[in-house]
Amino acid sequence: MAKQELFGKTLPELQEWTQEHKLPRYTASQIAGWLYTRDIHSIDQMLNLSKATRNLLNENFDLGIAGPAMVSVSSDGTKKYLFPADQGKFVEAAYIPEFDRATLCVSTQVGCKMGCLFCMTGKQGFQGNLSPGAILNQVKSLPEAGKLTNIVYMGMGEPLDNLNNVLVSLRILSAEWGFAMSPRRVTVSTIGLLPALSRFIEESDAHLAVSLHSPFEEERKRLMPVENVIPLEKIIQTIRKYDFGKQRRISFEYIMFRGLNDTTKHINRLAVLLNGIRCRVNLIRFHPVPGVPLLPSAEDTLEKFMVGLNDKGIRTTIRASRGQDISAACGMLSTRKNL
Repeated sequence: MAKQELFGKTLPELQEWTQEHKLPRYTASQIAGWLYTRDIHSIDQMLNLSKATRNLLNENFDLGIAGPAMVSVSSDGTKKYLFPADQGKFVEAAYIPEFDRATLCVSTQVGCKMGCLFCMTGKQGFQGNLSPGAILNQVKSLPEAGKLTNIVYMGMGEPLDNLNNVLVSLRILSAEWGFAMSPRRVTVSTIGLLPALSRFIEESDAHLAVSLHSPFEEERKRLMPVENVIPLEKIIQTIRKYDFGKQRRISFEYIMFRGLNDTTKHINRLAVLLNGIRCRVNLIRFHPVPGVPLLPSAEDTLEKFMVGLNDKGIRTTIRASRGQDISAACGMLSTRKNL
C-alpha cells in the first residue's frame, strides 16, 4: 500500500494517528512543530522523537516536502517556480517581490476544468486536485519562504473545485501549531462556484476575490462557460447574504478586453451590480494567449474605466502586471509541456 504524505496533516489528524499507535499525546505536537516551523528534509531529522517513533513514521509516511524542480526569473524580479505535485505531475507558483511586500501565488490543481477563454491553465485541461500538502509545499519549499508577507490562491486551478483540500491548507496556514499566518494575509480567488462559495465564506477567514470579467450574462458566457450553470446574479446574491466586516476584504477581478468589456455601459452596469457591497475592483491587463481572439484594452481605456468606477463609488485600482516575460502573469500559468 502506498504511503501517505506526512506534510499536510493537521494536528487533530496527527493526534488520532499517535493515539492509534499508543504514543504520547504530545508526540503529535512535536511532529507538527517539525513539519511547519522547522526546516527538515527527512523524518529522521525529527530528533526529539524516539528512534522507534521515527521508524514507525517512516513505515507509514513519506515526508511530502520537495523543493522546486525549476525556476524562471523575470526582468522585474518575479520568479516562477515549477513544483512537483501528486502522481508525477507539476504545478507552477509565482513569487512576486515588491517594496515591503512579497507575495506568493499558489496553485490548487494540476490544470483546470473551468475552461475560461482567456486562461492558459484552462487550455491545459484538468489532471487532478492537489492535496493540502502539495498546496502548502509551494510555501514551505519556496527559497524565499522567510520573506513572504502574503499568499494568494490565484495560480493554476479553481480553488473552490478542490474545496476540502484548500480549507485544510488554509487551516494549517493560520493555526498556531502550523504556519501561524494571519488569514488577513491570504486571498482565495474563485469564479464563484456554488454552493462551495458559501462554505468557504463560513469556514475560512481568508480574503475573497471573485473573477467577474463582465457584468453582462452573454458576454460572461463567452468568456467563462461556468456562467451557463452558475449565473453571476446568483453569485452576487450569495455574497450579499454575508457581512464580511471591516477586516475581511472582498474584491472582484476584472480582466480588460478591448472592445468587449471596457465601455461606459460596463461601468454603469458594474456600479448597479456591486452597489452596497463593500468591495474593491481590480482591473487586470489581459496577457494574450495563443489562439485566443482577444486583445488587451488600451492603457488610456484602463485609466478611464478606473476613474469611471471610482466616480460611482466603487473603489477601483489597476493591478500591476508582473512576470509576463516568463509567462508568470495573470492567466499565463501552465504545465502542459511537463505532463
